[in-house]
Amino acid sequence: MSLVTLKDIAIEVGVSISAVSLVLNGRGEGRVNAKVAARIQTVADDLGYVPNLLARGLKTKHSLTIGLLADGVASTSFAGSMVTGAQTAAAEFGYLLMLIDTVGMTGLETPAVKALLQRNIEGLIVAPDYHSHVKLPRVPRSMPIVVLDGRPAQGEADADWVVPDEVGGAATATRRLLQAGHRRIAMCNLDDERYIASSLRRQGYEEAIRDAGLVPDPSLHVTCAELSAEAARAMALELLQRADRPTAVFCFSDRLAFGVYQAAAQIGLSIPEDLSIVGFDNHPFVAESLLPGLTTIQLPHYAMGDWAARCLIRRSQHSQESIQPVSYLAACPLVERGSVAPPAA
Repeated sequence: MSLVTLKDIAIEVGVSISAVSLVLNGRGEGRVNAKVAARIQTVADDLGYVPNLLARGLKTKHSLTIGLLADGVASTSFAGSMVTGAQTAAAEFGYLLMLIDTVGMTGLETPAVKALLQRNIEGLIVAPDYHSHVKLPRVPRSMPIVVLDGRPAQGEADADWVVPDEVGGAATATRRLLQAGHRRIAMCNLDDERYIASSLRRQGYEEAIRDAGLVPDPSLHVTCAELSAEAARAMALELLQRADRPTAVFCFSDRLAFGVYQAAAQIGLSIPEDLSIVGFDNHPFVAESLLPGLTTIQLPHYAMGDWAARCLIRRSQHSQESIQPVSYLAACPLVERGSVAPPAA
């Protein structure tokens, strides 16, 4: 079905295309007879006319459209609120968010970027599927880019970026366990160099322990080779059967915390009576489903999406200004449930 054009309306009403254009662009008063103007508007409504925003954008140089190139974000319900945050912020400024998700398919990024550029976007948000260093797509130098949940790789062009405050979130998690009275607190981390968050969350964990006047015990920092409950369960079975086992565990993610729950149940430890656990992510299908519910750190997906869109729109509206790239650490708050209690006497 083809779009209704100004010409179609002009033929239907029996007037010139310019008269139709004046009326539908709000400039017909005093220039087009009032009865004719009303007739034009009625016919336009009846035919389902909508403005061709692409053509208008090419003419005005303002499409009021920003692009979002995602890699598995939109197709993952866990992180999808980043898209919601960006879309809501864009709508507040009268902008449309145009999304393409490559869902991890190699070779799709270049045609995806071209498709967005052909639609006259005013800026581009790039969103990887986890906090990582990002190789920026090739776009005109004048086009602003914001990296959402990532940062430009070394040697890349300047771009704004927003990521979770991984260090602060891990420190918050560890402090919650310290405040409950725990002193032997283990960290179940992920041993995968692709994940920037692994070292940052360990940093926050150790900083909180030092701030409490304690010395981090390297033997209590244990790692999993993969991000799965199965890997965490195997690790935790060994950790929790030590003679000097920890009384609490801070986990890199809720999925790893799931595995620690399973290991605790397998050897007869109750949560939180015998073992306290804090996760990271606030994954709704994990944290809310465990019994007791998992106390965890919220990844600020919505807030990051909101910040990315606002930053990009601000850049697009002030494209002539020379502004240094900015970065933002989004706060990761604690979500309290039932997995933390004072250590057993």
